[in-house]
Amino acid sequence: MPKNSREGTLDLEKLRVWRRYQSALSFMLYVALQKSFPKTRLRIEHSMSKGFYFRVSRKLSHADLMSIEKKMRQMVEKDVLIKKLNYPKDKALRLFKRIGLQDKVTLLENIRKKKVTLYCLLKFHDMYAIPPLDSAGQVPLFYLEKFPPGFIIMFPIWQDLTHLPNYIPQPKLTRIFNEYGEWARILGIDNVGQLNHKIRNREGPEIIKICEALHEKKIVYIADRILKEKKKIILTAGPSSAGKTTFTKRLAIQLLVNGMKPLIISADDYFLPHSKTPRDQYGRLDFESIDAVDISLLNKHLFRIIQGEKTTLPKFNFLTGRRNDGPTVLLPNDGIVLLEGIHCLNEDFTYKIPKQIKFKIYISALTHLNIDDHNRISTTDTRMLRRLVRDTYFRGHKIESILRHWGSVRNGEEKNIYPFQEEADEMFNSALIYEPAVLKKFCLPIIKRIQKGSVEYGEAKRLTEFFSLFYELEERDVPSNSILREFIGGSSFVY
Repeated sequence: MPKNSREGTLDLEKLRVWRRYQSALSFMLYVALQKSFPKTRLRIEHSMSKGFYFRVSRKLSHADLMSIEKKMRQMVEKDVLIKKLNYPKDKALRLFKRIGLQDKVTLLENIRKKKVTLYCLLKFHDMYAIPPLDSAGQVPLFYLEKFPPGFIIMFPIWQDLTHLPNYIPQPKLTRIFNEYGEWARILGIDNVGQLNHKIRNREGPEIIKICEALHEKKIVYIADRILKEKKKIILTAGPSSAGKTTFTKRLAIQLLVNGMKPLIISADDYFLPHSKTPRDQYGRLDFESIDAVDISLLNKHLFRIIQGEKTTLPKFNFLTGRRNDGPTVLLPNDGIVLLEGIHCLNEDFTYKIPKQIKFKIYISALTHLNIDDHNRISTTDTRMLRRLVRDTYFRGHKIESILRHWGSVRNGEEKNIYPFQEEADEMFNSALIYEPAVLKKFCLPIIKRIQKGSVEYGEAKRLTEFFSLFYELEERDVPSNSILREFIGGSSFVY
């Protein structure tokens, strides 16, 4: 097996164990909370500060939080077993109705499965989309942190389960999650059961329209803010498959409405020739490194453009690995530059441009939809599914290669993008509550190409199980300017 394939396989295994670690911790947190405060609702909402943000249905003091953490640590010390149980769906329904877990009742009433897998810890039962590890003793590293109005549970990073990161508050990211939570309340959907129920009631087209309208409303707000603050260069950054390109094109339209003439520039066109591109630890060309970009030329061109000088932009040819001459541009007095690239939030990337004329935007698919209260949908999974569809249907890539390379992509994001999130002036959440229901019919045929026994089969099985929870939505109702069209095709924009 080539070295790159071996490293990709190792990443898949690390991610698999890490996800099971998270499920076990979530279960332990739920059980410890119930033992301290029976009938208290726990909702694990989204990732935050390399941990999970969660909320409970009662006020908890610092002493309460430490009491819960103590009970979790006692489970670790005693190495309490987590038992796997197979139940008929109707029996599981009766169980969850009896113990008052309405979120699981709603889910089970709105999925087609006849049998479900439950897990038992200290006589408490729960369901997990990703199987928890076999015992509490396998998840020794964690701690709880108060982050009003909720809390954070911190756990090791996926690359090294022996390394527990420090908690770093992310107030701007929190606000965008809260905004998306408000959108979910407008739709009346915060879990998969509720989404499926509405799809069954033929409300899918209306859900799509509302989601897309909320996106457009936010883009209009950002464009109005840019006009009001008289910015000259808009810098948009975000991780892979966040929808940066479509967002930038839609923002450009709203800036035109505001009487501004946008000039879109891709930072990718300023890549150095492949012969000068740095390599990662595995010897691969590292296009996600800031040193892969000719920053000096980029800043020279940006400065000339805002000074009103004619400038010939480059166009990078990914087949030859070299830059060619692109269009010659001249920015009018009412012009504005839109630069898109993964490093745009890093001040070193546009060091020559005065801060006061720059406006930074962070975009990512920050999924707020949960499977149920204790099972979140990973934001990175949302982007990975988008990438699977786009790169297999339209770029000729094999799914096995995409899955193996995903760990490397995430490493690059964690190094080059996430540390600069809080530098953004504005954040845009590109996630769409309905998108898994649309992506299902695109993804399943691709996933089925992975053969049993291959190193990617475990990941294929996980994704198949994930999609089994969703009712399908037809893509015909997805508008042609939707961010989702960047990945499923049929966009009115040219890429």
